[in-house]
Amino acid sequence: MFAAERRQLILEMVRANGAVSLRELARVVQTSEVTVRRDVRALEAEGLLDRRHGGAVLPGGFTRESGFPQKSHLATAEKTAIADLAASLVEEGEAVVVGAGTTTQELARRLARIPGLTVVTNSLLVAQALAHANRVEVVMTGGTLRGSNYALVGSGAEQSLQGLRVTRAFLSGSGLTAERGLSTSNMLSASVDRALVQAAAEVVVLADHTKLGTDTMFQTVPTDLISRLVTDEPPAHDDRAATELQALADQGVQIAVAGGTGGSAGGVSGVSAGAGSGSGSGLVAGSVTGAGAGASGGGSGDVHPAGRQSRRDVPLPGQRRTHAAGPGPGQGPGSGGPGPQLRSAAASLAAQETGERARVADLRRR
Repeated sequence: MFAAERRQLILEMVRANGAVSLRELARVVQTSEVTVRRDVRALEAEGLLDRRHGGAVLPGGFTRESGFPQKSHLATAEKTAIADLAASLVEEGEAVVVGAGTTTQELARRLARIPGLTVVTNSLLVAQALAHANRVEVVMTGGTLRGSNYALVGSGAEQSLQGLRVTRAFLSGSGLTAERGLSTSNMLSASVDRALVQAAAEVVVLADHTKLGTDTMFQTVPTDLISRLVTDEPPAHDDRAATELQALADQGVQIAVAGGTGGSAGGVSGVSAGAGSGSGSGLVAGSVTGAGAGASGGGSGDVHPAGRQSRRDVPLPGQRRTHAAGPGPGQGPGSGGPGPQLRSAAASLAAQETGERARVADLRRR
């Protein structure tokens, strides 16, 4: 594909979706992210789009909201990993609120497996995902249906949330910055999201890396009200997203990175995260960590009340363990050293050598 054709396709994707990640652009145009980044710079120089952290947006500073069909095909793998990790925060019998969005819809599919939940939502998609879940009660707000994202908005939705109190709210949005917090492009959606926040003791934001550093028109949750952020690991070249994560952590937001590789970028430490059959979340205030659930399942990285993960006794590469006791290859049980047979053989050899030296010394004296 020639550069002109490639750039035209990139421009059409951004115009259709409002914001597209470099990863998604590279996949569609079937080239490397390095090439796509060069094309985006060229289009930005012409004033046709703006570069943002790990992607491209429409020019003008604020991104417009994409419709549900477009958003449902963006960053699907990242949303799945985020939903897996976020679901591990919820326990049986809790009452939570879940806002509208494609990422929260993925979360709802996983909440359907947790018995005894009460889920309050203004999203038809969330309600649909939970409609046939056993022992999960779904409470829907009132309001007017907003067709672009299948959400109930307006005064009816806000009034139905008055007096409500739940353990936590799970929200998504169009952008997230350390300066303004979570934001969205629609005034009615923002107003309902603020009402959801007022109903929860804790606010958990679900946002993939393409939304980090993106600022949209209406603020929904200021940074100081965000308890936790569940996100995916930014690409290695996306230093600005890592910087944004660190800025959020510096303001006290607990951050969990799903699908991490254990590396670090821009001063933000990452711990490998996976969505396995086990559950758990290594959420540390003031730093960025990954989930504690490995693909093999069965447990999480131990998290102490202070929020610091316990250090496991695992030898470093090239380091050998020493055994104070216990059998090993060629060792006796509980001796910490050679077994009885090896000890008796060594003693016999030592006795023979001592006797031989004594005979030699006797002959020399004669």
